[in-house]
Amino acid sequence: MIDRPIDAAEPTMLQVYRDDGALGQALGRFTRGQLPPLPGALVALAVTTVLLLTGMGEQRSPAMFAPVVALLLSGPTALHPHGGRFDWLVPPIIRAIEYGYLAVLGFAQGVAEPLVFVLIAVLAFHHYDTAYRTRQGLRPPEWIFRAGLGWEGRMLIVAFAGLLGFLPLAYAALAAYLGVLFAGECARTWARTERDSGMMVDLEEEEA
Repeated sequence: MIDRPIDAAEPTMLQVYRDDGALGQALGRFTRGQLPPLPGALVALAVTTVLLLTGMGEQRSPAMFAPVVALLLSGPTALHPHGGRFDWLVPPIIRAIEYGYLAVLGFAQGVAEPLVFVLIAVLAFHHYDTAYRTRQGLRPPEWIFRAGLGWEGRMLIVAFAGLLGFLPLAYAALAAYLGVLFAGECARTWARTERDSGMMVDLEEEEA
């Protein structure tokens, strides 16, 4: 499946930039998109920051539960159209929560620095690719967001792995899985898009 033209009935660009997974989408359906997104995101950022500053050196520190708090605060707003004046701040706030959590937790719990950097770089590539496509009038296929686990799913996985003492393995597995998933889908999609565009140009030239 290649990128699809953006349709008015589909999620807005800001909703796509959030990169919510199945859990966030489920909470959003429960509230029917009625909750404004910015207050919950700001509170989630503040609470996550406080939890990250509390006992990060301990394996079972309160920071391990930050993903649950962030999900409960931001997930219910996933289906909101994000049409408010400052709702454009929500995706960057969610990125700060996710990247900050992965970085601080990984460094504090002794995960090898290259693993932390690689995982965050893979996610940054995915989010940049998503933003670039939507600005070209296209959006990635829906399955890539489900397969990518969403920001909340990725945070929950590393938190759960941290509680069990398998944090380095979780970082390595996520970096490998998501790297192959996002890079492979991106390369395949853009190659097919360029090929299809070239065919359109050739047909137009022949008709002329």
